[in-house]
Amino acid sequence: MTTNARLRAFVEVADTGSVRAAAERLYITESAVSAAIISLVKEVGVPLLERDGRGVRLTPAGVLYAQYARTILGLHEQAEAAARDQARPDEGLIRIAAVTTAGEHVLPTLLASFRARHARIQLRLEVAPKDRVWPMLNHHEVDLVVAGRPPDGFRARVRAIRPNTLVVVGTPAVAAEFAPEHATWLLREHGSGTRATCLAVLGTLDVEPAQLTLGSNGAVVAGSVAGLGVALVSREAVAAQLAAGHLVELPVPGTPLDRPWHAVTQADSTAATELLIHHLLNHNGGGWRTTSP
Repeated sequence: MTTNARLRAFVEVADTGSVRAAAERLYITESAVSAAIISLVKEVGVPLLERDGRGVRLTPAGVLYAQYARTILGLHEQAEAAARDQARPDEGLIRIAAVTTAGEHVLPTLLASFRARHARIQLRLEVAPKDRVWPMLNHHEVDLVVAGRPPDGFRARVRAIRPNTLVVVGTPAVAAEFAPEHATWLLREHGSGTRATCLAVLGTLDVEPAQLTLGSNGAVVAGSVAGLGVALVSREAVAAQLAAGHLVELPVPGTPLDRPWHAVTQADSTAATELLIHHLLNHNGGGWRTTSP
């Protein structure tokens, strides 16, 4: 009989590509993970994993099974939270996923003020690229996503939006000789929405400048301050550097860009999540507003 423990072991193997890494994440033995996978494969009746060098990878059937496994685990956790909410709405769990800039610069102050009012509600925040946060909401692994606009056709509720402006920045020394086609452009990691937007801007300019991919929003900002290149970033993420004069905004056709943040929930959000949405819309200085006229 399939259990949540077996499904969780399978999902961890799918995420890490390794039985050992999955065991480390779950704090169980490798043999326990292997036994869980063997039991699942026997029950399903088709191979879910195959060897890939020293690790493993999903078979086509495994890819499909992993999607359902994530949804089952997410719904189970959501069901438990909903049941607890019904009895004790101020002691629930809110699972949040946010893209990097929102997780680093938008949510901390909001969550701190929320915790001051609702200290017994548990908050879980995962920061990930755009291409990961939306599937997490789709599979019921999180209750709330804070990111850019949801993908077309995505089934969820946009509860609020908040202004977010993307600008091109560089040091004053870089600005003195700046030309888009000659500058080195610092890009976010693959899967980042800001990376895709930056490449789109360069595409409209019909230029192919030097590019350098860095692993995080913080690395992009630090690289810009160090004079490594120029970057398209949220103005909010570099507010301190702009105010101090370490960075300046650079004139690039098509920028600044208006890319508002979206707070998005499941259609059937929990009572605790509703408390956070209410706080978000009423938090002084938060800048959030409903999408209704």
